[in-house]
Amino acid sequence: MRAMPWLVRGDRVLASLEVADSPGRRVRGLLGRPSCDGALLLRPARSVHTVGMRFDLDVAHLDAEMRVVRTARMARHRLGRPVRGARSVLEAEAGSFERWGLAVGDELAVRAGWEQQEQAGAS
Repeated sequence: MRAMPWLVRGDRVLASLEVADSPGRRVRGLLGRPSCDGALLLRPARSVHTVGMRFDLDVAHLDAEMRVVRTARMARHRLGRPVRGARSVLEAEAGSFERWGLAVGDELAVRAGWEQQEQAGAS
């Protein structure tokens, strides 16, 4: 079983993270879900939409180094525009970025879950 990775900024864990890095997982994204407890990272991606979503989103466009280049709140049933320089998009339930203090310029990282770290250390 794969442990869920974490979204971190510096030494602070912001949220549990799901990574959608295949075409099928990116297309499906958060569609059909009643809510989102953590965050979803779509990569590669330059834009997203909220057509068919059940809730509003906070969206962050990230460059190749996972630096936040733009944030936006997207209401349901909207189309987003591609963002120049974006290589991936982070989605979370609306209000999450404010709680996390996420802002343009923040450098984010994906860290393995504790189970993966323990297994790597035992090898």
